[in-house]
Amino acid sequence: MRTGEVKRKTGETEIKIKINLDGKGEYKVKTDIPFLTHMLELFAKHGRFDIEVWASGDVDVDHHHLIEDVGIVLGKAVGNALGDKRGINRYGSCTLPMDESLVMVAVDLSGRPYFVYNGFPEMAVLKGIEFDLWREFWKSFSFALKCNLHINLFYGLNLHHMAEGTFKAVARSLKQAVRIDPDMMGEIPSTKGVI
Repeated sequence: MRTGEVKRKTGETEIKIKINLDGKGEYKVKTDIPFLTHMLELFAKHGRFDIEVWASGDVDVDHHHLIEDVGIVLGKAVGNALGDKRGINRYGSCTLPMDESLVMVAVDLSGRPYFVYNGFPEMAVLKGIEFDLWREFWKSFSFALKCNLHINLFYGLNLHHMAEGTFKAVARSLKQAVRIDPDMMGEIPSTKGVI
């Protein structure tokens, strides 16, 4: 099984994440931000990843530190679980409706970080959290994983649905990308021979 575990402690946060990419969608998640906990549970369930997350931080100061740092640690844990990426699909995408919202995600586990995030509101607040912090979460995740991650909101009204649709769509896209392709015969999916 492809598993990764990362621990990170700073003056602002303390985080531990374990992930099994070949899991069943089982999760144990405890963070100091209930909405973040909920989103990570959705990520596990819809990606079929087994995840354990323990994350605490200075949320009395701001939600920013914990949300951004969980993105970093999750990206590193997925990267550790992937190893040299031999035999993976490499690419994945999903267009996902969440009631009135429609989100499209595409991922390339290229070894080169790039991040695109379009169409989401910036000056909004959801459950006491600045909505733009989800941009920071996914940017941190993509740079820590060293992947191309494109997230586009086509339309939507409800902030909860936008955030939830994004977590589900990223999870489903990532599941496609990390899946072992039997036709690859254990090859690195790049003409460079390394990603």
